[in-house]
Amino acid sequence: MYLSTSRAADTAGDTPARNGPLRAVPGTVFALGLVSLITDASAEMVTAVLPLYLMAGLGMSPLAFGALDGLHQGATALLRLAGGRIADRTHRRKLVAGFGYALSAACKAALLAVTTPWSVAAVLAADRTGKGLRTAPRDALISLSCPPQDQGRAFGVHRALDTAGALLGPLAAFGVLWVVVDGYAAVFTVSCCIAVLGVVVLVLFVREAPAPAPATRTPPPPVRTLVRIPGLRRLCATTALLGLFTVGDAFLYLLLQRRLELPAAYFPLLPVGTAAVFLLAALPAGRAADRLGRRRVFLGGHVLLLGACLLLLAPVPAGAPLVLGVLSLLGLFYAATDGVLMAAAGPLLPAGLRTTGLAVLQTAQALARFAGSLLFGAAWTLWGPGPALGMAAGGLLLSLAAVAVFGGRERGEPS
Repeated sequence: MYLSTSRAADTAGDTPARNGPLRAVPGTVFALGLVSLITDASAEMVTAVLPLYLMAGLGMSPLAFGALDGLHQGATALLRLAGGRIADRTHRRKLVAGFGYALSAACKAALLAVTTPWSVAAVLAADRTGKGLRTAPRDALISLSCPPQDQGRAFGVHRALDTAGALLGPLAAFGVLWVVVDGYAAVFTVSCCIAVLGVVVLVLFVREAPAPAPATRTPPPPVRTLVRIPGLRRLCATTALLGLFTVGDAFLYLLLQRRLELPAAYFPLLPVGTAAVFLLAALPAGRAADRLGRRRVFLGGHVLLLGACLLLLAPVPAGAPLVLGVLSLLGLFYAATDGVLMAAAGPLLPAGLRTTGLAVLQTAQALARFAGSLLFGAAWTLWGPGPALGMAAGGLLLSLAAVAVFGGRERGEPS
């Protein structure tokens, strides 16, 4: 719906026509959104069944699952830096991103051959390696394709398409499990086929400006240049602090499932509610961030996550209001933080370090969430899910207060 009608907009760096509130985004943004839609549908098929598959099917403990969820979030975080730096030095962001997508597709097939919790963990680590390699180059392609004032909107369009895949993935997993009892292998097979389709779409339809010839290629600025960008330093610190107390959605879904005593076949439908809200709110959140300030919207998103945690802790009857409230708040949290964070960082970074800089920010967030998942899993194992969630909510509240008091806007940081 936002595909540019201009052929010239199909290459990175082109600017969309500015003709009203529903003006087109560059073709690069839309094509990458389609790739993300397909890939996320594949990934979320696996993610939707993974908690039950590991904890109920393979007998993994909450502590071990917390470690694995942290691994899912950040154990391959350093590869984001490697992928970002390679992409900036070679000027081949599409190639680096494509390798990451292909690696993740191969891992979906590998899930069919592993049957123990830690062999599954090894495959998931390789899958996260693919995600780590592709995320920063993909976001750099989006950021470089549009002007600074439209960054939030462009990322909002991309995240809306991406989230459409997150909506379709759990539905597909639910359909497979409805037809095939305990059909985890069938879920993994369908997921692999969809992931391969995403790689094909990337190769055929995502366009990037040709890399300059080696003789004329200007080397990117040294990485230490990033340290001199005050706004980026503060954004990294804020993101890491809040990420440390960001409860993974898999844990929230498990808590909901326990409160509702939900049958296993219906468990994949919980992420659908979150994805539906994210899909509807991603573009409005991006446009609001462009107008009101990306930092404000980003912090507001974490307030919504805090609300979801408190709602799960409240003595609310286990019924539709609880489900709708938690899933809606979680979806709004993602809409207000995911693309908005990249939109806030993009204009701070020089073009030659755009991919590396975004990778640094993503790494800070991933490592913090990795540590947070370990802490939450340990607290759940030692004291139970309720106290663990209460501790996480308290830490998030204190972190938001600290950012509000000491995290004032620095010169050079986007509003």
